[in-house]
Amino acid sequence: MPQMRAKLASTTDPEWVKVILENFDAFLIDHASCERKAMAYAMSVVVKYPDRTEIIPELLQVAQDELDHFRDVLQLMDERNLQMSPDEPDPYVNQLIKLCRHGRDERLLDRLLVASVVETRGAERFRMIAEALDDPQLKEFYRDLWATEARHGDVFKKMALNYFDEAEIESRNEEIIQAEAKIIAGLEWRPSLH
Repeated sequence: MPQMRAKLASTTDPEWVKVILENFDAFLIDHASCERKAMAYAMSVVVKYPDRTEIIPELLQVAQDELDHFRDVLQLMDERNLQMSPDEPDPYVNQLIKLCRHGRDERLLDRLLVASVVETRGAERFRMIAEALDDPQLKEFYRDLWATEARHGDVFKKMALNYFDEAEIESRNEEIIQAEAKIIAGLEWRPSLH
């Protein structure tokens, strides 16, 4: 199977991380929500495509990783006496989901590629956070998350190879990452992952 590396069409402005460091408690609450939603997203692909048995083991592993991350972030929140808050719409993910086409196969490809770009953007931003943090434990935590999210970005893209040829995947991926670069550039910076 060819090597499918996830990529982005843009990089996050290095100044972005200042908003996170200045509002770290608010960021942690958003981060917990993102991990929970990422777990649910992986499981929703299993639910919608139960006949795509080749990718179910990888989807379950991603969902388990995200559930573990959710638990770990909740533990960090507990140490800081923080609680989850009701979810707010995520303008980044919602705009990406709107890119997904409607045919069953087309939507599967798009959902896998959207997940790949979300995980890859998360990895990029977790790396920035890890490098900016002073606390050694938090630094290590976000360094580990960065590595896992980067792997997830590759895994989602590689899953598509079970059903689509490499040229089609790369062509559609290019469209999605170009759209994602415009979406991310247009978002207001908040103490959130996206």
